[in-house]
Amino acid sequence: MRVLRDNGLTIVLMLLFGGSITGQWIAGWHVQMEDARRHGETMLSLATYTTSPEFLSSVFENWESEFLQMSAYVVLTAFLFQRGSAESKDPDSPPRDKDLDLQASKPGSPHILRWGPIWRALYDRSLGLALGILFIASFIIHWTQSARVAAQEALAHGGTPLSTLAYLGDPQLWFESFQNWQSEFLSTAVLVVLSIFLRQRESPESKGVAAPHGQTGE
Repeated sequence: MRVLRDNGLTIVLMLLFGGSITGQWIAGWHVQMEDARRHGETMLSLATYTTSPEFLSSVFENWESEFLQMSAYVVLTAFLFQRGSAESKDPDSPPRDKDLDLQASKPGSPHILRWGPIWRALYDRSLGLALGILFIASFIIHWTQSARVAAQEALAHGGTPLSTLAYLGDPQLWFESFQNWQSEFLSTAVLVVLSIFLRQRESPESKGVAAPHGQTGE
């Protein structure tokens, strides 16, 4: 089917996402039940666990780092280069998006480009902005749900829970964030460098198999 051929990459990635988050959900529920059993606490039902701060915090802790990685990557590759990498623009090539006034009149160009300079300025940065907003939203949910988890643990051990705002300065929150951020930046840098010398046949993330190492860009 044409629809499957034209959208196969998104469909497969979303199926992998669905399977993975379902696995995290069920496995996390079993972990929660085991912890509750060990400490003599109330075990949550699967439905209740779905909206629990433990589950939401773990989900958005990971989403936060992914959206940070992608937003940083999209923005940084707009003006930084790595010669020879398939993930970089060629520093010697002319700007691709100059003369947008002229390009906006071409057939097939997005209609928003013809709505005026303000809309054009928003649209020509819309991918980085959208990913940045998703990062901020994910961080806020991770922060607030982690604060709820920390408050529950403090009360269970006779301590005084921090307010949600105070938890923003807690080392635990930043430990959870930085442990994911560092891995995302490392994996992106490794991809950028490996794409100089290694190939993946027919992948748009790779140069052609016979392309010279010095060729920059796909």
